[in-house]
Amino acid sequence: MNDATASLKESVGRYGVWSAQLRAEDPDRAGERAEAAAELEQLGFGAVWLGGNSAARHAAPLIEATSRIVVGTSIQSIWEHEASSAAASFAELEVSHPGRFVLGLGVSHGPRVEGYSRPYSTMVGYLDDLDKAGMRAGHRLLAALGPKMLELSRDRAAGAIPYLVTPEHTAQARERLGEGPLLAPEFKVVLDSDPARARATARAYLAMYLKLPNYTKNFINLGFTEADVTGGGSDRLIDAVFAWGDEATIRTRIDAFHAAGADHVALQVVEDDMTHLPREGWRRLASLLG
Repeated sequence: MNDATASLKESVGRYGVWSAQLRAEDPDRAGERAEAAAELEQLGFGAVWLGGNSAARHAAPLIEATSRIVVGTSIQSIWEHEASSAAASFAELEVSHPGRFVLGLGVSHGPRVEGYSRPYSTMVGYLDDLDKAGMRAGHRLLAALGPKMLELSRDRAAGAIPYLVTPEHTAQARERLGEGPLLAPEFKVVLDSDPARARATARAYLAMYLKLPNYTKNFINLGFTEADVTGGGSDRLIDAVFAWGDEATIRTRIDAFHAAGADHVALQVVEDDMTHLPREGWRRLASLLG
């Protein structure tokens, strides 16, 4: 493990928050986003992971509003951002706020990218271009699911930030990565102990992801069936990729990722209304994590 990766592991700690809402660009709510990031830092979270096709410009205001917390993209699409521009934006933030920004990269999904082809080879070329632009591997992470991309995140980045996975995937990823690289899976949490209501909330949110073959293929590889990934997702699938229940149950589900080999877990609070910042949910998470 190199010094940059070791420093990143220490900086992000064991828990972070994954949020698409904090990536939003509505200028009227910029103050609210900055205030929320500052509170997340006070609550003890080590990192904020910005959902959607995020970039350094989305991270910068949150970094400026805080003093310690790391902000990462989860993810920046390699199809929509030139490597030279990504490297330059990283360098600018690294000068003003050393160690506070990490570039999370991904190949996105075929249904969302015109001309999508050869994602692995395209990622290799993108990393080559980042190297040429002077961006070191220790400051970037890959949204890796399959073996080849996990190996690339081991060899050409500081580690992996898998999205929509289970502890079983985390165990497989850790074996593939070895001990050195950062492994920081995302995990969704519904803070509701009513089974029918919690699963309904989860199922409504999962629907958009079940249209994306990268995720459904990964579920099949993990032992789920076609029946699990159709019809909105089976209860078995919902219960595997979301934590819900009382606080002790949710804490146990989160701990399972660490037991499987995760260094850090990026926690996403899922609610019926995903347009606002779930600040009360983040406070409850911080409390149960203790």
